Amino acid sequence: MTGPGSEQDVFRRHATSVNVPPWLSSLGHMNTLASWAGHLAQALLQEPLPRRWAHVQGVAARARGLAPVLGADADLLEAAAWLHDIGYAPDLTVTGLHALDGARYLRDTQHAGALLCRLVAYHSCAIIEAGERGLADVLSLEFEPAPHALSSVLTLGWPGSVRQMVVYVSQLRWPFRPPVP
Repeated sequence: MTGPGSEQDVFRRHATSVNVPPWLSSLGHMNTLASWAGHLAQALLQEPLPRRWAHVQGVAARARGLAPVLGADADLLEAAAWLHDIGYAPDLTVTGLHALDGARYLRDTQHAGALLCRLVAYHSCAIIEAGERGLADVLSLEFEPAPHALSSVLTLGWPGSVRQMVVYVSQLRWPFRPPVP
């Protein structure tokens, strides 16, 4: 989904249009994209990086709590929350830019959908860190930025209450405008 108005297209697509790895044959209760992502993140982070694993679990729990606000994008964003820091895994580190390393692994090894890879690649203002590391061109050439309405959810530092997060995310999505202070 590229070009003018692509962010609006995110809200019109059906939940089934999310690219699910081919070996996930159905999207049952325990067989969702987020479930797959949680298991993958656990396998990559739990043993070598227990503190990072604890952080990822917290971010995924917060994303899961936003499901009523996120609607059809909830599973995708929870999956991105699970996977956003997999690039820190020692076996995946190539460039040192964890967002790029994680997104490359998802694309090249796991054959994850493009939007999920884009969300991981650009989470938490990764383009700024990429610039500091001299990798902004590499990141930009390999991955198109994710739609702002989706990537903003992964950029939140989660200060304050869950209610504040729900209000913030609601303001990002309907209609597009900056959050009210």
